[in-house]
Amino acid sequence: MTTSLRGLDNLMDIPYYHIDAFTGAVFSGNPAGVCLLGEWLADEVLQAIAAENRLSETAFLVGEGTDYALRWFTPEAEVDLCGHATLAAAFVLHAHTGLDPEETITFQTLSGTLRVGRTGDLFSLDFPARPGRPVPVAGELTTALGMEPEEVYLARDILAVFGGRSAVTQLRPDFERLAKLDCLGIIATARDDSGGADFVSRFFAPGVGVPEDPVTGSSHSTLIPYWAARLGKDSLHALQISERGGELFCENQGERVIISGRAVQYLSGTLYLAG
Repeated sequence: MTTSLRGLDNLMDIPYYHIDAFTGAVFSGNPAGVCLLGEWLADEVLQAIAAENRLSETAFLVGEGTDYALRWFTPEAEVDLCGHATLAAAFVLHAHTGLDPEETITFQTLSGTLRVGRTGDLFSLDFPARPGRPVPVAGELTTALGMEPEEVYLARDILAVFGGRSAVTQLRPDFERLAKLDCLGIIATARDDSGGADFVSRFFAPGVGVPEDPVTGSSHSTLIPYWAARLGKDSLHALQISERGGELFCENQGERVIISGRAVQYLSGTLYLAG
């Protein structure tokens, strides 16, 4: 299938950055693409760029100073909220547009206004809380995950709670079955009984082209309310135990959650689009 680039009358040079988010070292965390645009391109062009990048998310920004419109695309679809690509976008703006390190960036998104502050090398994302409601443990979910969860909750994503870290580590999901479930993604989580953090998680979204996401900020909009209530504490340390792995520092604030992490740049370059 060939994607039309109608509306691009001339060769367009788009600054592009590949950032590893929720990590302090390259080759870990979650890689995100960040594109700085002067104006919005057609949706099909944005989707084609994300598909070409083949990262779990590509962020597109239009704006200046500390105020930007922000959109996120997986290789197959636009999504309403993404944490790691928001962190990556803030990192790029601070690193490459001359912002004062203490400046807070405001993003206008499909999930409303999001703000990102910075303290040293730690970026803090102010996101909406999305607590799940309890639902029965469905056989389809158990079959797709290959293991029965102890509890299940539903928000934008399905939250499946397991008895310990080893259970989450051992999951070998059937991605075709997971893609048929009525949700954007499936979060598998457990208390970190190894003592390395308060809780661990993994995230699967094969229905939008992301079989397993390395580190997922948006899932913590649901994870933080759950674990804050269960553990009786509002400050939480989280690990996403994918192959690449990632670390998040979380704060429950009722209707909002703060999700903090580090990021590093892997590459910068230019995308060339010919009309």
